[in-house]
Amino acid sequence: MSIKKIKDIFSFNEIHRNDLLSRLKAEARLITIQDLMQASYFLIEDAQYIQGSYREEYIKAYTMAFIARVKEVKEHPEYDNTSLDMQEVKNALKLLLEQEKQVEDDGFDPVFFQIYKIISLYTTFILEEPVHPVGTSFPGGLKVQYDGEKFLCPVKERQKDNPGAVCGFCIAQQDPETT
Repeated sequence: MSIKKIKDIFSFNEIHRNDLLSRLKAEARLITIQDLMQASYFLIEDAQYIQGSYREEYIKAYTMAFIARVKEVKEHPEYDNTSLDMQEVKNALKLLLEQEKQVEDDGFDPVFFQIYKIISLYTTFILEEPVHPVGTSFPGGLKVQYDGEKFLCPVKERQKDNPGAVCGFCIAQQDPETT
């Protein structure tokens, strides 16, 4: 199967994990060091609107979760060719493309958004992990956790219907202690 662009996935009835990984790797290879620097700058600028006590954690978490993971995507070995749930992949991609369209004219950095799309699909469908890594803090000191069986997010329920969030397809479950 040859996928030329991520959005070409809509034309397929079936996709395997390695096929998606190959496409994500190809997309990640197009991201340059200048793109990473631009996306980092965008993150720092965007963080000026974040509560002061949380700002440093926010920048660190998002830099590690999105920007630093580009290298990981590029180097990820192919190892698992299981078939993915096509509807879940299409739903995730549809949400990401809708978000991209919404932010195009809002001054949102397109390079950062490309990284965001790649990493969101990579963590969800390749790593089978939440988009925000375990330990990611949210305001109030709440963190994404792993209890040995499942990933728990303190804000999943409040954000799952937010059209600007990826919570709708993230594999984390709501942390029952923070509902």
